[in-house]
Amino acid sequence: MEKKLETFLPLQFRRRGVQRVIVDDRYVHDVKLLEGVARAFYWQHLLDTGVMKSGSDIARAEGLHPSVPNELMRLTLLAPDIIEKLMMGSQPRRMNLIWFRSNSLPVDWSAQRKIVQRFEEDA
Repeated sequence: MEKKLETFLPLQFRRRGVQRVIVDDRYVHDVKLLEGVARAFYWQHLLDTGVMKSGSDIARAEGLHPSVPNELMRLTLLAPDIIEKLMMGSQPRRMNLIWFRSNSLPVDWSAQRKIVQRFEEDA
């Protein structure tokens, strides 16, 4: 006999300006940012395994502007604790996908943490 498990998460989808966010009792999850992170890791996997040869190939296959995959794949360089903040929805409110796409990201994790700290201080 097959047992079926079900998980219930009390989340709501809401709009914050033009952004769609997931809201639970404590945190606000930026859906677009989470989708961007997920796509970035998927695309990086395609490159690492040789399925795709470049970001331009990914853009052609997905019907995107050639710069989009490379801009988003910078998200794979984020420090694990920053990604955890994004997944938990506890990132600073102004830290969104638009910010990541239009600002260069340092590879050094301590420098990334300083950027996040500045966002938190400005809030």
